Amino acid sequence: MTIVIPEDELEERFVRASGPGGQNVNKVSTAVQLRFDVRRSPSLPDDVAVRLMRLAGSRLTNDGVLVIEAQRFRTQDRNRTDARERLAALVAAAEVRPVKRRPTRPTRASGERRLAGKAVRAGVKSGRGRVRNDD
Repeated sequence: MTIVIPEDELEERFVRASGPGGQNVNKVSTAVQLRFDVRRSPSLPDDVAVRLMRLAGSRLTNDGVLVIEAQRFRTQDRNRTDARERLAALVAAAEVRPVKRRPTRPTRASGERRLAGKAVRAGVKSGRGRVRNDD
């Protein structure tokens, strides 16, 4: 199943990037802040939205809005593309249903090997007692 998020559900803000960059960094707003309301999005199934909110971690606000900041590149366009790709990767990761764990029992042979190993170890330890001189 492929999830498509419409443009009108995404909100982009262009802000000034931090870090080195000379005069350019002080004049041009190249960093992108992509906001996506996970909780109210009609394009996400409920189970995917729950997993996405868990995956988002600290990038999720208290209102359920996912905020992705992209400022790796020097141009607005490349940062915008980067933010959207990161959102797509997060949604794709949230789409994957976790496999339910099936508890298994150890085999009889592995249990016997474990007990044999314990017996050997007990023998080694019991041989470490005090040395007695019977003269």
